[in-house]
Amino acid sequence: MTPPGARKSGGPPHKAGGNGRDTAVDNLAAQSAVAEDAAKRAAEIAAADRHFRGNWLFVRSVPSLEFLPDADRPEVAFAGRSNVGKSTLINALVDQHGLARASNTPGRTQELNFFRPSLTQEPFYLVDMPGYGYAKAPKSMVEAWTLLIKDYLRGRATLARTFLLIDARHGIKTVDQGIMDLLDGAAVSFQIVLTKADKLTPLALERTIAATQELIVTHPAAMPTVLATSSEKKQGLAELRAAVIAATRRGPA
Repeated sequence: MTPPGARKSGGPPHKAGGNGRDTAVDNLAAQSAVAEDAAKRAAEIAAADRHFRGNWLFVRSVPSLEFLPDADRPEVAFAGRSNVGKSTLINALVDQHGLARASNTPGRTQELNFFRPSLTQEPFYLVDMPGYGYAKAPKSMVEAWTLLIKDYLRGRATLARTFLLIDARHGIKTVDQGIMDLLDGAAVSFQIVLTKADKLTPLALERTIAATQELIVTHPAAMPTVLATSSEKKQGLAELRAAVIAATRRGPA
């Protein structure tokens, strides 16, 4: 008779330390996966950087859709409210001062401005769009900009992705939501890019990114990753370059 609490003979032997070994193996596998992802990301950033090297060329300004260049390559568009820092970010992104016309006066970009890299083996257009939401411009001008923006975003077959710029200090506003709804309806993928991220403390920026991610989950066309950038501090530019190249390779949504 086996005494109460005693182990019966013939049962499977106890594997001493088995759980500890399993945990160590799992940790090692997790660390390996993280290292592999980091190496892949570094390679993507380095490859994107090569595409952005060299001189960038201004192609044309487009006041209405009939003046668009031939739809013979992918396009990525940069959209955002007036004075969000679009042109400044584009200049920092291509490391070419003065390519896109930047101004402290909102509403200076009034047409679709097309640029292209001169060296890349994978040609694409980068499009600087008119800023929206500038109430002080004449009503007729605002209406013309708005129509141009909306017609381009929902009707350009070669548009691979729209990068929607949001001032990190102010977050997504109602007028931004309207553009997001338009892109959802047109099934054009978009990605939120926070500008002027250096103006926030790290904690405030972290909270802004979290709030933005929570909001965009309701938008089917939104990419899940929110990019934080600073033209002045060169923050997040490498990641944005990688996102641009990834979008051009993926093609239109």
